[in-house]
Amino acid sequence: MSQARQRIRLQRAADGVQIAWAEAGAGPLLIKASNWMSHLEYEWESPVWRHWIHFFSDHFRFVRYDERGCGLSDREPGVVSVERWVSDLEEICEAASNPQEPFILLGISQGSHACIHYAVRHPERVSHMILYGGYARGYLRRGNPGVEREYRAIVEAIRVGWGKDNPSFRQLFTSRFIPDGTPEQLAWFNELCRRTVAPAMAADLLQLRGEVDIVHLLDQVRVPTLVIHAAEDNVIPPAEGRLMASMIPGAQFVELQSKNHVLLAHEPAWTRFQEAVLEFTGGAPVVSDAFATLSPREREVLALLSEGLDNRQIGERLAISEKTVRNHVSSVYDKLGVWSRAQAVVFAREHGFRG
Repeated sequence: MSQARQRIRLQRAADGVQIAWAEAGAGPLLIKASNWMSHLEYEWESPVWRHWIHFFSDHFRFVRYDERGCGLSDREPGVVSVERWVSDLEEICEAASNPQEPFILLGISQGSHACIHYAVRHPERVSHMILYGGYARGYLRRGNPGVEREYRAIVEAIRVGWGKDNPSFRQLFTSRFIPDGTPEQLAWFNELCRRTVAPAMAADLLQLRGEVDIVHLLDQVRVPTLVIHAAEDNVIPPAEGRLMASMIPGAQFVELQSKNHVLLAHEPAWTRFQEAVLEFTGGAPVVSDAFATLSPREREVLALLSEGLDNRQIGERLAISEKTVRNHVSSVYDKLGVWSRAQAVVFAREHGFRG
């Protein structure tokens, strides 16, 4: 676990709004664009975000900031817009970076919008761009009337009940962001919602996110890009990640087996995420402990999968039924964070699995 300490500073934007930003760690500079609901102090030791912060500050000089209207940034920023998101990112990049040294840009969820704008405007400043759980089209721009009605209802519910002591309104988000979260993690996320932003601002920000459409910018990206998305993301459909990856020239795409929009520390998908990021940026590899979770029988099954045997052949080799083999194979997929036989074999080979 990282022993880095963060340093928080304030940056005054062109319109006078103060943006709070923090840095921790050492190494290549990686700047994360702000995303929905952040609080630089409250996140630092949270059960939901701390493993993200520790990972990035272990391998990079990690810079992140609170969105205007949220966290430690000014809570009354006046007008919010996509252009303000982009200009705030530009301000932080200017304050935190050396103009002669390109840096890594990270966009999580809505943060992908500002990152894509920035990469198109300043390609010489970006060495790599990582987009996780991102999207180019908001909910109100995907041509689905049923989803649009639901989204507008959620925005209105926020205006009415976000600030109340009863967390049921905020639970609308918690249950979608981390459906596999523990009671502690769910309670923390509910409290993050309350601490981070006022009800009216939360509704305005969510409304704006729904109206975003930057599809026209995707084919203008000219920086190396990695798109990562959870296969069962409850907040941003994986189809939106695939759309970005298909339209950004040369983009790599990695799909993780998870339901969580915010990957949790215990799940194999989190290890896969770290490996993908470090491989893409040229960092030191993460040592995976995923194989340690396999039972002796599951290790045997994985070894035979790697030899190219099908379920019937594995059953004959191990003297078990084909149905039992299928159950073991399914369990192996879950523990390794993969969802196909081919992915399991590649994962085993890349990580030196020996059975």
